[in-house]
Amino acid sequence: MSAATVNELQKELATLPTKRLLELCTRLAKYKKENKELLTYLLFESHDEDAFIAKNKEEIDAQFDDMNKSNLYLAKKSLRKILRIINKNIKYSGKKQTEVELRIHYCKKLRDSGIRYGSSPVLLNLYNNQITKINSALSTLHEDIQLDFQNELVKLI
Repeated sequence: MSAATVNELQKELATLPTKRLLELCTRLAKYKKENKELLTYLLFESHDEDAFIAKNKEEIDAQFDDMNKSNLYLAKKSLRKILRIINKNIKYSGKKQTEVELRIHYCKKLRDSGIRYGSSPVLLNLYNNQITKINSALSTLHEDIQLDFQNELVKLI
């Protein structure tokens, strides 16, 4: 079975009655955790992006606090796990400002964590890739917002 294109799905969904659409959304949410998380974001959190960002920053802080920093290998695994969560939440939001804020917060926490990321090529590349992604997302934002984030970014470099 081949999947239909997004455009085809949109056209078909537009023709369905509300009750059938509700059944399909519920069924979709049952089978994948990621679908359920996205639906939760869209229904409950998308209207207040600042609260969503604050909640994610708290989660990042908690993950950094629970991280095993004694072994560099375990620290790498934890850092990648945190980054996977951040990337997933950025994908849910789809807003560049959210992306910039979460990535800057991640880089600040990594810098302040005491992990010697400069001595590990893998962690240094991970950090530098985040800086690159921040710059990329920052270039699409409004100039006033860019200036606010540029000051924070300068501290990270």
